[in-house]
Amino acid sequence: MYLKYVTVSAKIDEELRMKLKELGIKPSKVIKEALEKEVEKKMMEKLYKSVEEVSKIILEVGREKWVRAIRESRDEK
Repeated sequence: MYLKYVTVSAKIDEELRMKLKELGIKPSKVIKEALEKEVEKKMMEKLYKSVEEVSKIILEVGREKWVRAIRESRDEK
């Protein structure tokens, strides 16, 4: 699979840049990992929010209606 890459940049002060260089830290790797973690975090938050919304709907419908719907679905097969 071919991946297409784009460049993103961040401005940092010179002192931080020097510290990164002294410690052998590659900013691109750190930025990439931080962005991946943030995307994963936001996706999980979005998923949890969706689950909460669906849970509210399920509770509003009520247990008996769900049981009836499942039984009817089974009977159709």
